[in-house]
Amino acid sequence: MLAERRPSRRIRLGTVDIGDGAAISIQSMTITKTEDIGATLIQIHALATQGADIVRVAVPHEADAKALPMIVARAGVPIVADIHFSYRLALLALEAGVQGLRLNPGNIRDDGQIRTVVREAADRHVPIRVGANAGSLDRALVARHGGPTPEALVESALGEVRILEDEGFTDIKISVKHQNVAQMIAAYRLLAKATDYPLHLGVTEAGPPPTGLIKSAIGIGTLLAEGIGDTMRVSLTADPVEEVKAAKHILQSLGIRRSTFDLVACPSCGRAELDVVALTKQVMGRLEELKLPPVQIAVMGCEVNGPGEARDADVGIAAGPGRGLLFSRGRQIGWVPADRMVDALLEEAVKVATAKAQAEAEAGVQSGVQGQAPAGPQGGAHGEALEEDLTRDLTAVADPI
Repeated sequence: MLAERRPSRRIRLGTVDIGDGAAISIQSMTITKTEDIGATLIQIHALATQGADIVRVAVPHEADAKALPMIVARAGVPIVADIHFSYRLALLALEAGVQGLRLNPGNIRDDGQIRTVVREAADRHVPIRVGANAGSLDRALVARHGGPTPEALVESALGEVRILEDEGFTDIKISVKHQNVAQMIAAYRLLAKATDYPLHLGVTEAGPPPTGLIKSAIGIGTLLAEGIGDTMRVSLTADPVEEVKAAKHILQSLGIRRSTFDLVACPSCGRAELDVVALTKQVMGRLEELKLPPVQIAVMGCEVNGPGEARDADVGIAAGPGRGLLFSRGRQIGWVPADRMVDALLEEAVKVATAKAQAEAEAGVQSGVQGQAPAGPQGGAHGEALEEDLTRDLTAVADPI
């Protein structure tokens, strides 16, 4: 069981609520030059389509700040301007209409400049993330603590928070990111006890997959399981779309937010009577193209755990030599030949996903996609339309035989 969610204040970043029980939001950051408006918007739209709730863009130069008005107007999701060193760029970003600011207390150290930015943000009702990072802490602070320790990160972040509070500003979220997972966890635990502001989780400079994925899953996942965290970014040396995918899977693995399929598959062993790895890759590839609503699918390869795991999932197959036993919502459907296993599994997944979506629509329950309005009385029609769409997609991505 997960720990009870840590109580916190709530802020609003554009259309997204953060903290105080609001859904844990997913963030990512573009890797384009922000001054390249076209390329940046393409990447923002790709992130939003994948499931990002908030997108951050780098603003290291004035040309980037000048591109923000058009980007903000066309983004479709709240935009956060990432600011370092120059408070003037923060002011330009605010004038451009960004919905959020990220300030680094390690490199804007003039209290007067920070206060100027805070007053402008307050006038525009724009929240600020105070983002302390282990790699850019004040040298004197690091020396006093003997390194970029969790205590140093928390002291840095809360020191800037006090400046904001002194201006009467409380639309704040905080991050204390470290590249060392254990240090990152310790820093957030300290911060969670010291303040009730919403917390932005992340392991900084986590690296490329798979290492970066493992670090982020352990660090972010541990804190979320303890009830700590209100918004998150998985930082990867990769296409930022992979960050969003990873974040969704972390949330889904913890049962916090179901927004896509959950594929359960055995690791394969000497008991398997077929190539489970190849079968799972085939199913995964088709599922990613199909874009199913939330549904759990099991691919199992032996008689030991296979039938039980397949039965417990929404849809599952317990595969054996030359055939597989198909299950749907706990019921045994029957045997299917090897060359039909993937198609039969996905066809049944479409039926189950459609039925679940229709039931939620008819009950007026909000679907797994954050921000989607509850379905109205046309639930049946909605379900039929969804099944038609998914069936069409299933046909489009079917493997040629």
